[in-house]
Amino acid sequence: MKFGKITMFILAAFALVFSFLFFLGSGGQTGSAIYIQIAIILAAVGFVLIFFATRIKSNPDAAQNVTVNIDLPGEVGMDTIKCKSCGGVLAAKDVKLVAGAPVVTCPYCGTTYQLTEEPKW
Repeated sequence: MKFGKITMFILAAFALVFSFLFFLGSGGQTGSAIYIQIAIILAAVGFVLIFFATRIKSNPDAAQNVTVNIDLPGEVGMDTIKCKSCGGVLAAKDVKLVAGAPVVTCPYCGTTYQLTEEPKW
């Protein structure tokens, strides 16, 4: 959350609490009509602050970078990966993570398939 949004919610909470306290204070024998007016003003300020705090949008243009590190078990021998359709050599830039699974797209023939780990035995 943004600092301004958090600040507005905190100020709204204080305004509503003090509004309630002024409203309670107006009911005593020494209470006056000014306490009710202050309570109404503080309640209005609190609800207006809540209204504007919920309307603040975060910056949708801010880019998010996601880095995925794959931890391979055991020793891994790196061989060149070739396309199953055309035999073209695939580079690391051709491998993407889609829905949690590594998927490779051949830049030569356009074939897309999921990479699977072959059993060691």
